[in-house]
Amino acid sequence: MLEFVEEHRCFDGVQRIYKHESKTIGLPMRFSVFLPRQASNGKVPALFYLAGLTCTEETFPIKAGAQRYAAEHDIALIAPDTSPRGANIPGEKDAWDFGVGAGFYVDATREPWAKHYRMYSYVTQELRSAVLAELPVDGDKLGIFGHSMGGHGALVLALRNPDLYKSVSAFAPIAAPSQCPWGVKAFSGYLGEDRAAWVQYDASELVKNAARFEGGILIDQGLGDQFLKEQLHPDIFERNAKAAGQGVNVRRHDGYDHGYFFISTFMGEHIAHHARVLCK
Repeated sequence: MLEFVEEHRCFDGVQRIYKHESKTIGLPMRFSVFLPRQASNGKVPALFYLAGLTCTEETFPIKAGAQRYAAEHDIALIAPDTSPRGANIPGEKDAWDFGVGAGFYVDATREPWAKHYRMYSYVTQELRSAVLAELPVDGDKLGIFGHSMGGHGALVLALRNPDLYKSVSAFAPIAAPSQCPWGVKAFSGYLGEDRAAWVQYDASELVKNAARFEGGILIDQGLGDQFLKEQLHPDIFERNAKAAGQGVNVRRHDGYDHGYFFISTFMGEHIAHHARVLCK
């Protein structure tokens, strides 16, 4: 059961926050929803947006400027939080890149994280089911996108669940997490030291054998991004995708950094990318 928190009029639609008791996480969870005007007349396609490190369910609707474009295409936007809140695990707030605000969209198997840090199942199963049950969203027309840690999550969730998500894109994703400090830290902490267990959450490995997205995969990357060289590695994903026959368009932009000024610049093109698939 979703609990309504707040609502704001936005581009002739509504921007809302909901919360609910999550059985998957074992704690209350919050998420944001933008519903375009057309949703008052029936079900509409929807995009799930996964945010990056330190973000909440409010970051995307406040900073990305996405509602204008979603309204133009009659698409709903759903943005969950980036981790459980209130688990009270010792040390969960000690680092900005692990623990609170850094769930990495995996199902943790290592204690003490395994009980609550189950963002993969939360997003793909519980949140999706709740949205479809209680909001005017067409479950056959879902796409997914995200930024940084959330770009990693979007690629992984899409590649593992092409039956759920019909389109996918990412902004500056952590594209090869097994090969960067952020990913190694997160995977070691949540999944343990066995790297074989990491493959299921590494988009650059998954794309080698995943089902193909006929609409292609769109990735935008700023060349002024301070994390590009050490953490993101879009070239690895691009190379593996092309070798596997998956269409991918990695667009590299001079001067753009890792933040929401970059994201908002290309948001309209990302929503149009999804609309071409979802709004046929």
